[in-house]
Amino acid sequence: MKKLKITVFFALLFMLLAACGGGDDGANGGDSSSGEGSGYNLIEEGKLNFASSGEFKPFSYMEGGEMTGYDVAVANAIAEKLGLEAVPNKSKFAGIVTGVKQGRHDIAVASHTITEDRLKEIDFSEAYYYSGPVIYTRPDSDIQSADDLDGKEISVSRGSTYVEMAQEYTDNIPQVDSDVVALQSLAKGHHDAVITDAITGSTAIENGLEIEEKEQLGVSEQAVGVAKENDKLLEDINKALKELKESGKLAELSKEYIGADITQEPESLSE
Repeated sequence: MKKLKITVFFALLFMLLAACGGGDDGANGGDSSSGEGSGYNLIEEGKLNFASSGEFKPFSYMEGGEMTGYDVAVANAIAEKLGLEAVPNKSKFAGIVTGVKQGRHDIAVASHTITEDRLKEIDFSEAYYYSGPVIYTRPDSDIQSADDLDGKEISVSRGSTYVEMAQEYTDNIPQVDSDVVALQSLAKGHHDAVITDAITGSTAIENGLEIEEKEQLGVSEQAVGVAKENDKLLEDINKALKELKESGKLAELSKEYIGADITQEPESLSE
């Protein structure tokens, strides 16, 4: 009888250990949408800390003490797909890539154009919207196209791809903290031109800023930035974006904040 009790005890113990081991395997190798224990290298367990500038309307801006905009809405939708709590981090645009690289933010959802230089620092998801750089001037300007920019004073957002673009025309490039600041300064009589995103410029015009669009200089892909070697997180963000595109949710958010669907790849990029 005593031997039987000992046998039963060890049998129960073995079953308990097996059950615990099975639970661990499920946590580490289960559905990525569960968030916690999903293999992501996160700053806080169960939370997705994302960086946006909060100074780039309509993509990210402050309203009632909270950050909102298309970028913020996309970040929230991604976090929900991954089963994580979205935590916005307001940060100066010029320092966001470095912040992701150094682990101060889990991801960047800040309208970053994918470039070779940035790809040396962090990885990028598939594009979540498409836009392009445009030349803006005051209505009384004699600048009509890129051919007229030689030697002019062109203001751009610090840390943006527009810095390098402006360098093709001039060495006189005042850099400011945001594209909106550059456009406001232009309208007040400073600078000769601004190179910035087409949607940001058109939004500023709709809001009453007295500036004019002159020439679009290209088309760009904007994507989510993720630290290198955080492969599982990048993979699941791409899955989330794919689902958001296929369901129509991404286009819905684009129309809500931008007024148009900017989520479709232009033919000039797909060729």
